Amino acid sequence: MRRRARLVTTHQTLLAFDFGLQRTGVAVGNTLSGGARPLTTIVAEENVKRFAAVEALIAEWRPERLLVGLPLAPDGAETEMSKRARRFGNQLHGRFGLPVEFTDERYSSAVAEDALKPKRADKHKIDAAAAAVILQAWLDQQATQHA
Repeated sequence: MRRRARLVTTHQTLLAFDFGLQRTGVAVGNTLSGGARPLTTIVAEENVKRFAAVEALIAEWRPERLLVGLPLAPDGAETEMSKRARRFGNQLHGRFGLPVEFTDERYSSAVAEDALKPKRADKHKIDAAAAAVILQAWLDQQATQHA
């Protein structure tokens, strides 16, 4: 009797970042539930403070992968902020040794702001919610590709 080969899937915890010069939204999610949720907003312009906050989050959540939103122009072209987000992602990889993926984040802040509008959310909540939008879109795309 022949056995069917089982598909092996790896369940991962991920942290996603909506990078900004003054604030960086952070969300957490995992591939098992396929869900993402806002976690916090790091308020730091200085890299030392920003990466200390990231280090604490990595120690707490133990992600297997990091995701950085890539702010592209409406036509898909990279912008100055795209370059800065890529640099941030490369620094994450260099400092923490975790795989980092970049994903299109166009309109994530607008989607997050619309979702939070009835609650009159402040910018800190919007940034974290935008990171969750970015992560949820990535998780949805992964689920579609592996279905």
